[in-house]
Amino acid sequence: MTATLEAPANAGLGDSGDVTEPPQPSRPVPAALAPWHDPRPWVGWVIAAAVAVLAGFTRFWALGFPPGKSFDEVYYATEAQELLRYGYEDNRDYMFIVHPPLGKWLIAFTSSIWGNNAVGWRAAPAIAGVLGVIVLTRLVRRMLRSNLFGGIAGLLFALDGLSLVLARTALLDIFLQFFVLAGFAALVVDRDQIRARLGGLIASGADLSAGVPTLGPRPWRLLAGVMFGAACAVKWTALSFFALFVLLSLVWDRAALKSAGVPRPTRALFRRSVGPAVGSLLVTPLAVYLLTYLGWFIGENSWGRHYADTHSSSTHLNLPFGLHPAFDWGWLPGPIRSLGSFTLQAYRFHQGLDSFHPYRSSPWSWLVLGRPVDFYYDGSSKACGSSSCSREILLIGTPLLWWAFIPMLLWLAWHWITTRDWRAGAVWVAFIAGWLVWFQDLKRTMFLFYMAPLVPFLIIGLTLALGVMLGPALRRTGDAWRDRRAVVRRQWGLAGISIFLGLVVADFVWMWPLFTGGLLTYEQWHAHMWLPSWV
Repeated sequence: MTATLEAPANAGLGDSGDVTEPPQPSRPVPAALAPWHDPRPWVGWVIAAAVAVLAGFTRFWALGFPPGKSFDEVYYATEAQELLRYGYEDNRDYMFIVHPPLGKWLIAFTSSIWGNNAVGWRAAPAIAGVLGVIVLTRLVRRMLRSNLFGGIAGLLFALDGLSLVLARTALLDIFLQFFVLAGFAALVVDRDQIRARLGGLIASGADLSAGVPTLGPRPWRLLAGVMFGAACAVKWTALSFFALFVLLSLVWDRAALKSAGVPRPTRALFRRSVGPAVGSLLVTPLAVYLLTYLGWFIGENSWGRHYADTHSSSTHLNLPFGLHPAFDWGWLPGPIRSLGSFTLQAYRFHQGLDSFHPYRSSPWSWLVLGRPVDFYYDGSSKACGSSSCSREILLIGTPLLWWAFIPMLLWLAWHWITTRDWRAGAVWVAFIAGWLVWFQDLKRTMFLFYMAPLVPFLIIGLTLALGVMLGPALRRTGDAWRDRRAVVRRQWGLAGISIFLGLVVADFVWMWPLFTGGLLTYEQWHAHMWLPSWV
């Protein structure tokens, strides 16, 4: 398919309005390069605002409960206060820090405003949770060219229990989720922008067979680099998403060049995309990452800061798959080598982490919610009107939403094979980065919340499946039988989507007490435990 970009209305007229030359007909632009213009952009913003209100209410309601630190808040909320006092973590009880500082800096920022209390610790995660819902709503609107399905994706994300609980708890994973999603969203906008530029070149008559001219600045790719650098500065597990999404972006660029008719798209890719990407997708993320350690560099007493002053610059890296390369880092400045050693020690800590934990789980069980994580439990209250009461905050996804992910992934694989839909491919790339990567070391202690950065991409895939279920927009063909068949198809699709959304909403309402620590009788609490492994 091709699209045609219209010439300006006054083409062929001089300054006085006299006819000069006949207008040149615009060249047809491949449909893959034609930009999308939303006829009602304000509708998209209204929908995004509506889901943001829902996300804000669910994430900020009774945010201060429980008033004390629960689960790993004992580490991150504590370290956030140390950052405020010293500029680096200085907990004398354990000293060694196993995660980068950005997530703890964000917790510290809001606690400096609202105080060293439960609301102060959790305000930053709640804000990140709401922003994530807005970004996903706008992203899916762009990917599916639909305000309706952008709103559906935002609604599903707002109703996901795992993302909700993480947004109400001072842990790091909600920040990881947000920055990974924001980085991907920036790459999608960059993808659209570059395709529109190539389409404009074709429409203006540029001969791309002789070479591709410069495609201009790419600010969205630069923003993606910032976001991925921030994601890695929260947790290093962002690296798999970062690496695969950068490769995916280059694949998108090559496909755009090929759609534009460039005879050697791979050669043009290296000239016009790979080279400039070094600055935006390599140097920028590294600079952002190092900037988050500024307090550590400045602090004379920060842990490991002067390691390079007294140790050799030669070391071995124990990488996965039996790789043990030796490196000499002597050419790097001492502070950078010290940070490298600090990072290597933390990496080895994670690599050898295999201690027993009652809520550990295997990646095999994550998609079916085999083992959720108990963040908080109190069975001592008698205020429920029964002899036995329960309050629990259970880290678990909304079951009826999550149990749709496996059939969606199977359909998505078939959909990509049969249609080469780039959106299906992107979701599967995210699935590899966020799920398959954990199988390299199954002995390691792992938890369900490691799925956090993958959840928005699973919702993108599910929304794409719902869009195909609804079918294409109705267009009158002049054939009464075909018209009626299209109407019936849309009616059945709309009914299916409505039933699914209704079930997810009802399930979310049912699980709400477990997401927020609501007071239940023991019998009511037990009725929520659908699987024995949830107890």
